[in-house]
This record gives sequence, C-alpha cells and structure tokens, in this order.
Amino acid sequence: MLKIAYHPIYKHPLPEGHRFPMEKYDLLPQQLLHEGTCIKDNFFEPSIPNDKYILAVHEPEYYYDLVNITLDQRAARKIGFPLSEVLVEREVIIAKGTIEASLHALENGIAMNIAGGTHHAYTNRGEAFCLLNDQAIGARYLQTKDLVKKVLIVDLDVHQGNGTAQIFQNDASVFTFSMHGKSNYPFKKETSDLDIALENDTNDITYLQILKSTLPRLIDQVKPDFIYYLSGVDIIATDKLGKLGLTVGGCKERDRFVLEICKANNIPIMCSMGGGYSPDIKTIVDAHANTFRLAQEIFF
Repeated sequence: MLKIAYHPIYKHPLPEGHRFPMEKYDLLPQQLLHEGTCIKDNFFEPSIPNDKYILAVHEPEYYYDLVNITLDQRAARKIGFPLSEVLVEREVIIAKGTIEASLHALENGIAMNIAGGTHHAYTNRGEAFCLLNDQAIGARYLQTKDLVKKVLIVDLDVHQGNGTAQIFQNDASVFTFSMHGKSNYPFKKETSDLDIALENDTNDITYLQILKSTLPRLIDQVKPDFIYYLSGVDIIATDKLGKLGLTVGGCKERDRFVLEICKANNIPIMCSMGGGYSPDIKTIVDAHANTFRLAQEIFF
C-alpha cells in the first residue's frame, strides 16, 4: 500500500495575503480521497522525532535557536514565515514524516510526504520557507541505521536545492542532483554534485529530453540504494515564482519518468512535494495530485 505522511499541522496559519499557498496541504489529501486515488489507510500521521536525527544534519546552535524562538531577527526574516513554536513543531513533524516515509519506501518501493522538500535549509540556517531539510534528515537517518549506503537526491523543483548541496558538499555517500531555472532564486547558487540550469521558458520537450538523457546515466554512475525525489510543481508556466514553461501534462510526464525508472531499477524512492505557486490553487493541487496518481499506477 502507498503510505503518505500527512498531519493537520502542515496547514499553518499565515498572515492574510501571504504568498505561500498553505491551503494546498489540506486540499491535496482531500482531492486524493475524493477522487478515489487514496483511502484513509494510505495516510499516516507522523509524530515528533528524536532531536538526535535532526542534529545529525543541523548545527545545535541553529536548531535550538529555532526551538527556543531565539533566532536573530535577520535570520528569522530570511525564512519568510513568522517564527513561532507551532511553526517549528510543524517543521519537525514534516521531517519525521519524511523519515517514516523513507522506511515505508524501503518496504513498498515508494512512499510520499504531502509536505517537505525543504531544500533551502542549510546546516546552520533556514531560508525561503525552509527551516529544516527534511530529505537530508531522512537520508542521514537511513544511513545511520545502516539501511542504505548510497543515496541519490533528485531535486526537480524550479529552484536550486542550495541547502541540500551545502549539507552534502563533502559527503560522497549522498549525490545531489538539481535541475532548476538558471535565473531563479537562489541568485547565488551552491554547487551540487550535478547542477543543470535551465533557460527561462524551457518547454516540455526540451525539459524531458534533458531529464531523460541525464537520469539513467546518473543512476548507472551513482548506483544508489535509495532515491529522494523532490517533485516541485513550480516548473509549470503559470507559476508565480518560477520562470520555466512546462504544462501540467509535461510536469506529469516528468514524474512518470522518474517513478518508472526507479521501479525498473528496483530503487526505493521517497517523494517530498516541494514548491508550487500558481495563482489558481486548483492548478497546484492537480499537478501535485498527479505524482500520487502515478505512484499508485506504477507501483501498486
């Protein structure tokens, strides 16, 4: 059975007019249930993780400044959300959702987190709506438990996974691959193990050609035991914070290719949803829902 991390805390109250579409975290599971893609048993509610799993990735001073709400104002502003105890609890629970989903993926071939993909979180700071790097925490957890040795992170959000790149910059056991908009945030990029920077308005055909010529070769080269997939839907042309030109259908074909190649190579895959900022919330939810529809179709 497809297992999906979801907690009501994922939908966090924000000031009116905030540009982050927090309501998608309620609407997405509702849509999946309504259309019959999922049933209630597909979803599990993550709990609070042991601090040690977060501290395996993030520096103690930064983490405890978050927990105690003592982060300095400049650092807090970079995060982009008003800092609060509930917000930090949300981020910690998202990280636990990715940890638990990773274990389900080892068992079932795939698992998902309704939230996550917080790839702008560094070891010692957060930015751009990311406080703790959920996939980095999940990868380190699996390695610490000797469940996997080599991890490949496939980050196909429109924004470069700068925090993930920094966290694993000197770690050969985790290969970081980011395919993103060249002129998108972050304007100062980090160096992933493989970065592919795309021109503005890159369309479905060009995007898929690049991905299909890159990922199989990368899997042959890296030989991962486990793949983390950041399936941001901010690559579509309507996205307010993206500059690429894909259709929702092209985004779906991207997901299909990634999931099918993992299935064909028998590599467990854990998916975090990442970004999506189209003006119409229905577009965001539909594009994200495609990832879950394909997971059911391909793996179950």
